[in-house]
Amino acid sequence: MVSRTKEQQAMSTLKAFSEKDRAYHAYQARQNYLREQRGIQRHIDELKAEAKQARVREKQERAAKEAVLAELEHLKAQLQGQQD
Repeated sequence: MVSRTKEQQAMSTLKAFSEKDRAYHAYQARQNYLREQRGIQRHIDELKAEAKQARVREKQERAAKEAVLAELEHLKAQLQGQQD
């Protein structure tokens, strides 16, 4: 009887270790998943910020080009006024 009880205790202890080991691995898997998701989100945020900066630059460049064209048209008009 004593050896049977010791066997049961040993099996119980092994099961407890096994369950703790599984729980630890599940926890590590969750942590790895969350770490990966944070990295992905950080990359997405960086891409969004870059895209926004590119749109702002394009808008500024467009405004500068329009200002240059407007100035060119103004100078053309002045030149034609002088020629008439």
